Amino acid sequence: MKVALLSLEDGIIGCGFRKMAAFVERINPDTTTCYVSTNFHHTFMSHLLSRYGGKMQEELLERIAEPLAEADLVGFSSMTGYAAITRGVIKKIRERSPKTFLLWGGIHPIIHPEDAITADVDGICTGEGEFAFEEFFDVWRHGRDYTSVRNFWFKRDGKPIRNPFRPLMNPPEMRTLPFPKYAGQEFIFHPKQGFVPVRLQDYLMTNGLGYCTVWSIGCPFHCTYCGNTKFIENDPKYTKIRHPGARFIVEEVKAVRSKHPHVTTINFHDDSFLAIPKADLIEFAELWKRELDIPFAVYGVIPNYVREDKLEILTWAGLNRVRMGIQSGSERILSFYRRPTPVEKIENGARALAKFKKYHIPPAYDIIVDNPIETAEDVKDTLRLIYRLARPYILYIYSLRIIPNTMLEKQMKELGVKVEEINAYYHRLNPAFANCLLHLLTFYKPPERLFRYLLTFVRPFKDSPRKHRLLMLTLRFIYLLKKGYDHFRFMDFSIIPGRTGYLLWKIGLIDFWRRHFNPKPPRPQSMDHSDALESVPLRADQLQLEGVK
Repeated sequence: MKVALLSLEDGIIGCGFRKMAAFVERINPDTTTCYVSTNFHHTFMSHLLSRYGGKMQEELLERIAEPLAEADLVGFSSMTGYAAITRGVIKKIRERSPKTFLLWGGIHPIIHPEDAITADVDGICTGEGEFAFEEFFDVWRHGRDYTSVRNFWFKRDGKPIRNPFRPLMNPPEMRTLPFPKYAGQEFIFHPKQGFVPVRLQDYLMTNGLGYCTVWSIGCPFHCTYCGNTKFIENDPKYTKIRHPGARFIVEEVKAVRSKHPHVTTINFHDDSFLAIPKADLIEFAELWKRELDIPFAVYGVIPNYVREDKLEILTWAGLNRVRMGIQSGSERILSFYRRPTPVEKIENGARALAKFKKYHIPPAYDIIVDNPIETAEDVKDTLRLIYRLARPYILYIYSLRIIPNTMLEKQMKELGVKVEEINAYYHRLNPAFANCLLHLLTFYKPPERLFRYLLTFVRPFKDSPRKHRLLMLTLRFIYLLKKGYDHFRFMDFSIIPGRTGYLLWKIGLIDFWRRHFNPKPPRPQSMDHSDALESVPLRADQLQLEGVK
């Protein structure tokens, strides 16, 4: 069977898609993996998004669909923001090849299956895809009835068949999965060339010298703005942290570096990395330090789980950067988001991280702004919190995005908020004075008296004049310079795209700098007196993994 998989996500980063691509390729070698990048081909994507239904968009969709229509089965993966484009590609493939079986997976069908099933597809994947697809593919290719396969909705006579969910994968099952696909036969769409093989330049433009992955799955929180709430609604066990073990992730990174030796930093996109038990983190740290000894960043950090002892262990292993979710400094707004993270815990977490500033790139803190229900006092509370936080830090500032079919959407609609108007600001930060202040605070802490005076000009989103574009551009330029400098002084090019980092790695400067100029933390004494179990390496036949020796 000829199978094609298409990702319409952030470049070639999509961790879930790459896992699925490797799995499908293992059970069906005649599988082609394709990407339509939403990350660095901004001009191309703007044509698709802003001229939907126009001539330009129709031509591009035709060119995307043409080679895919030759497959017996096409699987799609996309986030909600690109659902309209996915529908367009689906429509063009269906017109060209009515018999091609079309499946839609990824975040959007999981979060909003009622919407995804209305596309001209044969089915959608509503849960974890690997084992569900294996079951479906076996019965489908042999011509048997597949419509009862769990984790899928299918269509029969135009009506959806809603199947229940499979149990979530457990750690032993996770260890049987292949490593994510990150080389080999991969194709990326270029507007002027069509689908072409993924080149080194494509990796560098998307990930720099970094590699993005996920070790653990699960999140204990039910924040209303997050798609995880839908996962938890589907299966409450999603709140428990699951991972395949330290040996698995170490071997995965080894496999990636054997194909891409320029990868010098690993970025973990887990939802709650520091919620992993300490014994597991010690095992991870020991293996990582002994067998890899390269820097890594942890993106999914919840303030409630920040502990100095865990940070000390991970920093010794190679942790050089943390990204922590703050979202708001207003207790009222945090309560509205149903995020059980008191402001006091946020400040405690920042203080703990600041103790490792000698060894870390300044931590990044996520902030959600442009919320229509915020009052002026809510906005000021956030600014006051950021002002008080232990330095240094950087902020990732996002306009509120309301994901369809989440609790937040229901909350906003009950309050009479027009969701479409709010989402229009997601990709263009409102140039309000409060947002300018947030950028300022990342690189300058004004005297307290001046800061209190500046707060008098702050207005809530609904009343905020959008006239500070020049000030925003100026402050953001300085902010980006600081952010780039913070990474450059650690010779970290995991978020800096392009060939500069690659050339510095090629001549050996990055390795030399890290060995001689980056400070080395001592081994934590607590690790020598820990009750953590010793790591027991598993055999390749136990793991059933390609590349494990």
